[in-house]
Amino acid sequence: MRWLLFLSRLAFICGIFFLLAISLQIRDWLNEEAITSTIVIIGYAIGLIVVPVVNICYLAVLFIKRRLTAYVPLWLVLGNILFLFILGFYIFYLNDPYYHQK
Repeated sequence: MRWLLFLSRLAFICGIFFLLAISLQIRDWLNEEAITSTIVIIGYAIGLIVVPVVNICYLAVLFIKRRLTAYVPLWLVLGNILFLFILGFYIFYLNDPYYHQK
């Protein structure tokens, strides 16, 4: 299950970049355009795919009735679950009908 540990680490990094991309959307604190675009691509494009897939893999491992913490550290699992909730909240916030009203 080394692949699950690798995907978990990748999802955690994408989650951090997702938070950085949200902060860049609120306030442009980085003036370097190439770095900004890299953060946005990793955070939004890759993060929207990898974070839910990793959490589905966590559910599959738990469904098979194996101990998840034997393969992935608990802090990494909790971090990825937290990033999934933040990502879901962000998606629901963008699709809120009151968000687009003036």
